[in-house]
Amino acid sequence: ILKGMVISTKMKRTIIIRRNYLHYIKKFNRFEKRHSNMAVHCSPCFEPKEGDIVTVGQCRPLSKTVRFNVLKVEKNQIFGNPRKVFMLF
Repeated sequence: ILKGMVISTKMKRTIIIRRNYLHYIKKFNRFEKRHSNMAVHCSPCFEPKEGDIVTVGQCRPLSKTVRFNVLKVEKNQIFGNPRKVFMLF
């Protein structure tokens, strides 16, 4: 079970979520920001908007890239472009 922020809802019944994380660099003793995008199946009963936080769970492969289902949507007030906001969940 994973969490991520919705960044695109343009496909039919599929959304793209962005998962942010920090990667440690031992040489500089610091963290760098990284992210990964994930295609997720969204049932018609959910209506997520860009910037919402969704909880997803793994399921059987639904297509070439879709391996997860939306389980829960948390409304979130993100001002501006949700792609540019770095939030850890």
